[in-house]
Amino acid sequence: MTGYAAAFDWARTRVDDGRLPTAVLGIATADGVVALDAFGRADGRPAKTGDHFRLFSITKPLVGIAAARAIERGCFTPETPLTSALPEFGAGRDDIVRLKHLVSHTAGISEPPLDPAPPLRNHLLSAGRDFVAGSASRYSTIAYEGIAAMIEKATDAPWDAAVSAWAREIGADGLTLDESADPHEVLDAGAAGVDIATFVAGRNPGAGLLGRAEDLLAVGSALLRIGRGETGGILHPSTLAMMLRPLTGDIPRLEPYIAARGQDWGFTWNLRTRAPGLIDHDVYGHGGWAGTEFWVHPTAGLAWVLMTNRAQRDIDADQLSNAVVSGA
Repeated sequence: MTGYAAAFDWARTRVDDGRLPTAVLGIATADGVVALDAFGRADGRPAKTGDHFRLFSITKPLVGIAAARAIERGCFTPETPLTSALPEFGAGRDDIVRLKHLVSHTAGISEPPLDPAPPLRNHLLSAGRDFVAGSASRYSTIAYEGIAAMIEKATDAPWDAAVSAWAREIGADGLTLDESADPHEVLDAGAAGVDIATFVAGRNPGAGLLGRAEDLLAVGSALLRIGRGETGGILHPSTLAMMLRPLTGDIPRLEPYIAARGQDWGFTWNLRTRAPGLIDHDVYGHGGWAGTEFWVHPTAGLAWVLMTNRAQRDIDADQLSNAVVSGA
C-alpha cells in the first residue's frame, strides 16, 4: 500500500477523529485489488475488509449495467418509453418518459421519501410531475423502479436477479438484498429521518443493495478492462462507452446536484467531468447516502471504494479521490 499511504492515512484519520465511525478503503486496477484495509468500529463491532455495508445509491449504476445488458440483447433501447413496461404510468402527463430520462435523472417524476411504504411500484404510478421529461435534471431514486420494471419485463425475473447474473460472472457474489449478510447499520438513520426496516422492505432498485468492498472492486476492475477495449466482459466496450456519454448537457440542474457541483449524468453513472475539487476529471462512479463511494478513473487505470455507515458526516470525499489518484 506504500504508494497509496496518503489515501489510507486520510481514511484512518477521519475514523480516529470521529468524523467516520468505520472505513473500509480499497483500490484496484484492471488486474485486481492492489490495496485494501479497514478502520474503526461501530456499536462495538470492528470493521473488517470483508464486511457488508448498505450501498444505497451505488445500487443505481449496478442496476444500470443490468439495463445496458438488456439493450445489448435487443430488449429495448434508451428511447423506449416506460409505458412499454408499465402502460398505466403517467396518466395525465402530456410528455413521454423514456429510459434515457429514467437513467439520467431527467424524468421529472415527483420523489417520495427514501423509505416510503412498500410497494414502490404504487409510488411510481401515483407520482406527480415536477417538470417535462428532458427539460431539467433532479436527482431521482423512484425513477429506478421504472428501470426495474423494464428489466423485469425483458428478463421475466426480479431486477436483483439480473444484477446477480452479471455480478457472478466477475466474482462479485456479495451483491445482495439478503439481510442475512449482516451489514453494518447506519448509525444515524433514525436521526436522519429514515426507517431502515421500512426501507429494506421496499427492495429499492435505486438504493437497496448490500455489498462488500471486494464486490465493488471486482466491478471496477471489470470496467477498467472493458474500458481498455477488452471483449468478453460484462459489457461490450461500445455499451460501456454508451453508458458514459453525457445525457444532461446544459439543462437546468436542480437541488441537490446543482451546476456548481460540476457533474453530468450518463446512463446511471455520475460523470464528474467538471467537478472543481478533483484533479482528475476522467472519472465516473457513484456515492451512497450513508457515505459509501465507488469511483473509476480510466486514465489513471484504477478504481476505488470507501465503505462506511453514517449519513451525517463532515468529510470531503474529493480529498480522498485526489489522494488515491496521486498514489497511482
